[in-house]
Amino acid sequence: MIPFSEITKIINTELNKLNWDKKPEGLYRPIAYVLSLGGKRIRPSLVLMACNLFSDKVESAIAPALGIEIFHNFTLLHDDIMDKAELRRGQPTVHKKWDENTAILSGDLMQIAAYQLIGKVDELHLKKVLDIFSETAAEVCEGQQYDMEFEHRENVSPEEYLEMIRLKTAVLLGAALKIGAIVGNANSKDANLLYEFGINLGMAFQLKDDLLDVYGDEQFGKKIGGDIVANKKTYLLISAQKLAKGADAKELEKWLKTDSENETKVEAITALYNRLEVRDICENKMQEFFEKSIDCLNRISVEAAKKIELRHLAEQLMSRKE
Repeated sequence: MIPFSEITKIINTELNKLNWDKKPEGLYRPIAYVLSLGGKRIRPSLVLMACNLFSDKVESAIAPALGIEIFHNFTLLHDDIMDKAELRRGQPTVHKKWDENTAILSGDLMQIAAYQLIGKVDELHLKKVLDIFSETAAEVCEGQQYDMEFEHRENVSPEEYLEMIRLKTAVLLGAALKIGAIVGNANSKDANLLYEFGINLGMAFQLKDDLLDVYGDEQFGKKIGGDIVANKKTYLLISAQKLAKGADAKELEKWLKTDSENETKVEAITALYNRLEVRDICENKMQEFFEKSIDCLNRISVEAAKKIELRHLAEQLMSRKE
């Protein structure tokens, strides 16, 4: 099996081969820029790793892997506009470096480029892969819409939040794995188990993000409490709203109505989270999804040694500090 570190090198090498040096420059240069910002390359790596479970010829999965990564970055481009984000991976977002119209149009082209790369899959698998990708692309949009709607709703249930992150985050990890499995000639049962592995890992991954925003370590470069300052609906906040009674409920409501970026708000809401024990609730739910993901991985009908790299990657995603 190819180690994850080597898989990411393959992805980065192949991404660098893509030619964005085209006219008009105002359309293509933002794409080259956003892809140059780096990232963990988890989604395209999952395509190759899933393929490698069933085949030594991972080169057949490179094009769809690149397509998945370009699609992911397209969603970030448009998300940044909607969120009015000024930085992405420590650098100016495309709509700040250029303008919103450029970010919209370059993002549109990235989606087209993603389909072009997905379309390079062997004809034997093409319809199945395109159907999975198209369904996933629509689901990601649905998740983003729910996320935007939640910003304007006072009450969002934990179940609604979990469905939103399934659509916005988890389905793309699941699709990456299933597409890789199909290209590697896996049977339907194994391809579906990999999809469920990805869904559950994606859910745990997002809950870990929610936790790190409040309980992470600032020495790793991410400012703590950004979600709290923005009143962002996370599993922690939604759980706190559900549990808070009396004075705690009033205090939480007061801070949510306070447009403050100072540390006092972050400290006060974190203290509320601690009193209400929502960190434990979030960690338990995260662990529940992680265990489901590992169960799916264990049931895939290839020898255990071949699954070690995926198991290690899943564990790394859960133990990360940033």
